Amino acid sequence: MNGAAAQKLLEKMRNSASGWRPRDFEALLTGYGFICKGTKHDIYFHPNFPDLRISIPRHNSLKECYARDAVKLIDRLIDRSSEKGTTHGTDSNNT
Repeated sequence: MNGAAAQKLLEKMRNSASGWRPRDFEALLTGYGFICKGTKHDIYFHPNFPDLRISIPRHNSLKECYARDAVKLIDRLIDRSSEKGTTHGTDSNNT
């Protein structure tokens, strides 16, 4: 997913925290440069800021708190990236 598509998905998740599935979180978080590792849960972390991490269960329907937490996490990434003067994704298309 490119940066623009990830931004659109972020705005949709910001506007509505319900109805999201694990694949939506995968698209959103990897679009912002997060890497996924996990077993029963998908654990996403950012290579430039390893302390920015989130664990997402692999259930078909997820509680709204996961969407709110993902939005907060990306907001923290954007803040840190702008402070550090780096892009928040792993490719140059992310803004």
